[in-house]
Amino acid sequence: MRLLHFSVLIIALLMASVAPVLAHSLEEVDQDLRDKDKYFQSVDSEAPGFILQDADGRVVSLASLRRKVVVLNFIYANCPDVCPLHAERMAELQTMINQTPMKAMVEFVTITTDPKRDTGEVLRGYGNAHGLDPINWMFLTAAPDQPEDSTRKIAEAYGLKFTQGDDGMQMHGIVTHVIDQDGRLRARFHGLKFEPVNLVIFVNALTNRAQKPHGHPSSGFWDKLKGLF
Repeated sequence: MRLLHFSVLIIALLMASVAPVLAHSLEEVDQDLRDKDKYFQSVDSEAPGFILQDADGRVVSLASLRRKVVVLNFIYANCPDVCPLHAERMAELQTMINQTPMKAMVEFVTITTDPKRDTGEVLRGYGNAHGLDPINWMFLTAAPDQPEDSTRKIAEAYGLKFTQGDDGMQMHGIVTHVIDQDGRLRARFHGLKFEPVNLVIFVNALTNRAQKPHGHPSSGFWDKLKGLF
């Protein structure tokens, strides 16, 4: 328990420098990140939908994740270099978010672009190997009746090109996408050099927006952090 509180304290201290931002609107947070993080891209468009299956064969669609903020990335398990680093970045973000009240409001989703090789067993093992917690993370792949390139086409709809080589390797970029509770793509964090706390701040702004169903001001992330002690 002491370790948990210590970790939350570290996040709280990181947040302290941007506490005024957390009290502001999503638009102000968006502008602040555009000014200070060159790897952040603001977006406001309908997120491309998908209907896939998880490692246990259960059908999952983007529509079924409505009312949660979705942090989405694309990788394939046989990737020898950047994909493992991207998975570890997702695990880092998940750890930060899951030590806060946002845990129940955020779903981490990884889609494989190599469904032929990435079986359910491979998907489960990949998550375990990279420290991803299945409590709010899922690894999705194409269903048996879907074309082998279907997930690569989904990635392309999100602006990412995965080019299949003869050796099974795929050339691709790295992007972490953030989708809001209404299914709208709201941000892209490019590469692996963005500050993790910036993505957490952006996600927090989205979750706070969702916590105002009755038109009353809700407590900010800073207040919730203080309440954990």
